[in-house]
Amino acid sequence: MSRPVHFEIHGDDPVAATEFYAAVFDWKVEQWGDQPYGLYTTGVGGPGIDGAAAPSEYHGQKVVLTVEVDDLAAAVEKARAAGGTIVVENAPIPGVGTHAQVLDPNGVLVGLLQPAPAE
Repeated sequence: MSRPVHFEIHGDDPVAATEFYAAVFDWKVEQWGDQPYGLYTTGVGGPGIDGAAAPSEYHGQKVVLTVEVDDLAAAVEKARAAGGTIVVENAPIPGVGTHAQVLDPNGVLVGLLQPAPAE
C-alpha cells in the first residue's frame, strides 16, 4: 500500500505561503540551502506527512491539501488574520466532521477539517 509522504505547495510567492502556514498551523519551516524552497515539518510521529513550499516555476502546479484542526472556527480566524481568503466557512460533512476551505496568499485552496466527535 502506498502512502503520501511529502507534499509541495507551488505559488508565485513561497515566502508568503511559508508565513501563512507557520501562522495558521504552527508548522516549523526550514530553508533548504539557498534555494527558494521552504521545508515544512507538520508534526512529530505519525500519521502525517511533511512537505515544502516552492515557486511556481518548479512544475507550474498548485495543490490542495486538507489539514485536521481541533477548532475549526479558530483555524478559520487564524487563516483570515494571516491573509487567507475564506471560500467555505463552515460546512458539515455527514459522518466525517465540519470543514472549511480557504485560499492562502498564493491562491492555493486549503481544506480545514474538524473531525466529528467519536461516538
